[in-house]
Amino acid sequence: MPSLAQLLLLLCVWASVDASWGPGVRYTPDWDSLDSRPLPAWFDEAKFGIFLHWGVFSVPGFRSEWFWWHWQGEHNAAYLAFMKQNYPPGFSYPEFAPQFRAEFFDPESWTELFEAAGAKYVVLTTKHHEGFTNWGSPVSWNWNSVDTGPHRDLVGDLGAALRKRNLRYGVYHSLFEWFHPLYLSDKKAGFKTQDFVRSKTLPELYDLVQRYKPDLIWSDGEWEAPDSYWNSTEFLAWLYNRSPVKDTVVVNDRWGAGCACKHGGYYNCEDKYTPGKLPEHKWEKCTSVDTHSWGYRRDMKLSELLDLPTIIRDLVQTVSLGGNYLLNVGPTAEGTIPVVFEERLRGVGAWLRVNGDAIYSSRPWHVQSENSTVPIWYTSRDSLVYAIFFQWPAENMLELTTPKTSPATNVTMLGSPKPLKWTPLGVTGLSVLLPPPGPPSPTAPPAWTVRLQGVA
Repeated sequence: MPSLAQLLLLLCVWASVDASWGPGVRYTPDWDSLDSRPLPAWFDEAKFGIFLHWGVFSVPGFRSEWFWWHWQGEHNAAYLAFMKQNYPPGFSYPEFAPQFRAEFFDPESWTELFEAAGAKYVVLTTKHHEGFTNWGSPVSWNWNSVDTGPHRDLVGDLGAALRKRNLRYGVYHSLFEWFHPLYLSDKKAGFKTQDFVRSKTLPELYDLVQRYKPDLIWSDGEWEAPDSYWNSTEFLAWLYNRSPVKDTVVVNDRWGAGCACKHGGYYNCEDKYTPGKLPEHKWEKCTSVDTHSWGYRRDMKLSELLDLPTIIRDLVQTVSLGGNYLLNVGPTAEGTIPVVFEERLRGVGAWLRVNGDAIYSSRPWHVQSENSTVPIWYTSRDSLVYAIFFQWPAENMLELTTPKTSPATNVTMLGSPKPLKWTPLGVTGLSVLLPPPGPPSPTAPPAWTVRLQGVA
């Protein structure tokens, strides 16, 4: 049973929610109104964030963060064999929780890494589909990181460290839970009842906002039921009108079946979404360094991880098409970020320290890419145009066929202040003489950027 203190906290949360409604509400609880809210500017300017999938699933660390579902929902043979070989008969998933100790979790060192990676925002899994909360949720009694496992408020501790470094803080929250009895009961009733939503989902969302004042809410687990079941529009109307983060908070588009790529704040559309052309709506690509999982896997192999050139190419193409890039790593149950993930993140940061002008606060140019001598991806910022390329051209001669030059055209390479020599190609385009590259080495940059001033 919840403690008296937990019940009082929950009552206070609901009281503050109810009291917040009053005159002057700007957004009404319908999609026409909610979708009209301008996206806070910080999100588009940030461009690069880090995603963290961390929970009880990090303890078995086998194959996927969907471990519990694959084991006891689908009865997948590989998961059944893993449990039979490594755990005693009758072992239950909740018995993993005490082993989720996070004894080496140091939020200060994590945030130093995230800052060094060049990230401007960080999104932590506060609750995945398993239902375990990484804070002391008053409606997740004994199935949270304060009552068991770490005995620590992981959400609060990380948030405090991030804000010391002025990094934006996002909270991932799953609307549903695979095996929660109230959810299963609502599902059996065709989602005509809302016992789970009223007693679990909404209290947790309001609690997260009131306690931690997040900059971003990354909703998930919505797909089995319509937004009317989740009461999504009512929650978002409160969030936009009366919450403590009403002017700064950003949300995604996972608020009910059929909402993805259609309603909400910015669009995720689907995991690892990659549009073929410039979308009309602000979007974000979420992807993972581990191509097989979002959570930590003890069985991962180096060949299954994205290498640094692939990550940089993905980041550049995403930003060129107007998106944000949210790169996931899975911490261990002990609270460490695997060294191979750290190496990738620091590599991204090293590249951004030289080329960040072409990424942060940039906008899509009127042409996003071309492929003449080598593939080129364009971004722009104010009067500047950036041409990013991943392959060094033959004879050090880079041809750009799209920009229109003028007498005021000036060309430089990011990381070097010296102007580069260039000649026009015709009505449009120019040929740029690049400085000779350094000798081939494992530490060579995965991409380079030419900055153009005075072009159209």
